[in-house]
Amino acid sequence: MRKYLKLFVILILGLVLVVGPSTQTVATAKENVQSSSFQQKAQKLIKSNKKLKKTIKSKEDKIASNQKYISKHSNKQYKNDHSNTSSNENLASLNYSGTQEIIVNGNTPKFDQKDLSTSKGAWQKYSDLDKLNRVTGANAMLNKSLMPHAKRERLFVNPTGWHNKKTKSGWLYNRSHLIGYQFTGQNNNPKNLMTGTASLNSPEMQAHEMDVAYYLKGNQNRYVRYRITPIFRGNELLARGVHMEAQSIGNDAIRFNVYIFNVQSGVTLNYDDGTSRIGN
Repeated sequence: MRKYLKLFVILILGLVLVVGPSTQTVATAKENVQSSSFQQKAQKLIKSNKKLKKTIKSKEDKIASNQKYISKHSNKQYKNDHSNTSSNENLASLNYSGTQEIIVNGNTPKFDQKDLSTSKGAWQKYSDLDKLNRVTGANAMLNKSLMPHAKRERLFVNPTGWHNKKTKSGWLYNRSHLIGYQFTGQNNNPKNLMTGTASLNSPEMQAHEMDVAYYLKGNQNRYVRYRITPIFRGNELLARGVHMEAQSIGNDAIRFNVYIFNVQSGVTLNYDDGTSRIGN
């Protein structure tokens, strides 16, 4: 009996010696796998944080730019309110005097009840080019349903007055949409493009477009009556400015009537043909 007991003890000790290291090896391998997994996740998080920092920096720059625009326009004096200048002929006669955007007709758009009707739902209309091939205007009843989902293609249409050049701050001109691409998806439509300075396009027109887009995206039942008219003087090929009017239907969440001069700081424009020279 004692002999068998001794053999049993030896057998148990042998199993411990064999199984013990094996179990320890499995545990170590498991720890190594976990460590490797954590390292991979950490690397991904580091890369993700770098991208987020770049995005945040970009957003901060955009906020600063928007705030600059807000501050600039919040300080406008009543002298910039051209309440009695409501016709396009009168707007064409105005000369830029330091403020790129002015208020027209007390900031009240000139739409009648028929203009504000939504009986036909959302729609868009682009007037024909005139005898000089100049863009003449665009009207729409904007709604979220008109907004495009496709990626915008490269612009190639050259509107009248298109004589672009590089300046210290970038390209002088943009192919400016009367009704922004984000509203209707109209891109290379000659009836929807004008030669506009970089500052006319952004931040001036873009600031109002952002307000309208934000409002429309908030609810699919929202509508905004929208009218954009380029203003030319005589037979000039480069527009003197652009007249923007908008009115949200059923409320005044969106309501403006402004005129934006087609000018660029540090550049003298020849409105006859769109050529330019650096310096005022």
